[in-house]
Amino acid sequence: MSEPIGAVPRPAAVIFDLDGTLVDTVGARIRAWLTVFGEEGIPADRREVAELIGLDGKRLAHEVAERAGITLEPGRDEAIDARCGGIFEELNRRPRPLPGVDGLLGRLEVARIPWAIATSSRRDQTSTSVEALGLSTPPLIVDGRHVEHAKPAPDLLLLAARKLHVEPADCWYVGDSRWDMLAATAARMVPIGVTSGAASSATLLDAGARRVVASLAELEV
Repeated sequence: MSEPIGAVPRPAAVIFDLDGTLVDTVGARIRAWLTVFGEEGIPADRREVAELIGLDGKRLAHEVAERAGITLEPGRDEAIDARCGGIFEELNRRPRPLPGVDGLLGRLEVARIPWAIATSSRRDQTSTSVEALGLSTPPLIVDGRHVEHAKPAPDLLLLAARKLHVEPADCWYVGDSRWDMLAATAARMVPIGVTSGAASSATLLDAGARRVVASLAELEV
């Protein structure tokens, strides 16, 4: 059941997160992070990692290390993030689109509303997931390589809006994590939360979601 918080204007464009929003990959992401932290000797538990999914990978590495009392030397965050991406690709062999994705993308096409993907992940970590969507033409994707600061900074979202030639205030940003909602708010977009990832409705609302849905099937445009 959706939870509307005030009026949500019709979007001129919709920008989506990828993992946990369009494709069912959050479990694989969590396993990949736990594996690399185990390799690196950095204590981490599933709940801790789950609440950080969606955050920029290098910052996630620092957050977990700092909670364990470990300071990462320069470059180690990048190496951990890259290794995690490689493990994720090995785990993410047959990702599935989440319920409601096909229908919503179809409704956007009928309404002639452009859309894009803005993800903190590296491009080499997204290809398998995007292929799982079964799209006839490649979507516009803005990933972590394109900006200096990924989510929760608004940079990814703002770049996607520029590439779509729309004002940020006229966009929805749809995501499944606290970091998605914070980035959307910072970008002055309409934050739409979906509980198909690791975050609860309460977490998404607390982070600024204007509306929360259990499935993209609930979103009308």
